[in-house]
Amino acid sequence: MNGVAEGRWDELPDLYAEQTHVVHPFDPLRAPALRTRDDLREHFRPTDAGPRLHRRAADITIHETTDPEVIIAEFEYQGTVADTGEAFALPGIFVLRVRNGEIVSSRDYFDHLTAARIRGHLDGLVAAVNAAPTTSTSHSAEPR
Repeated sequence: MNGVAEGRWDELPDLYAEQTHVVHPFDPLRAPALRTRDDLREHFRPTDAGPRLHRRAADITIHETTDPEVIIAEFEYQGTVADTGEAFALPGIFVLRVRNGEIVSSRDYFDHLTAARIRGHLDGLVAAVNAAPTTSTSHSAEPR
């Protein structure tokens, strides 16, 4: 959390095992899992797309589980958009499995709409979601 908040992008991939499984289940575009450190290096690679954000991790609560490898971290990134001064709060939850000091899996839950809005990407995200193929499942309002 702090590494992201402080922009320590080069350090973050080293927190993960070489073979890992990182997913963002609430990602509206359903990006594939990040499975290697190289995937994570690419994921964390800084770009100039969007405004600079000043943020900090706040309201951190760590929930221990009955599995000694798994913790749940509940938190919020709080900050401002550098160019506009707009304040934001971006809630998140990480469900992490750590083995031998390395993250072997993580499910990262974020408010992707707020993240897109504060980065100036909301219109692009909505367009991409609208353009994405849908998977049809049979849901009937009438009982069978």
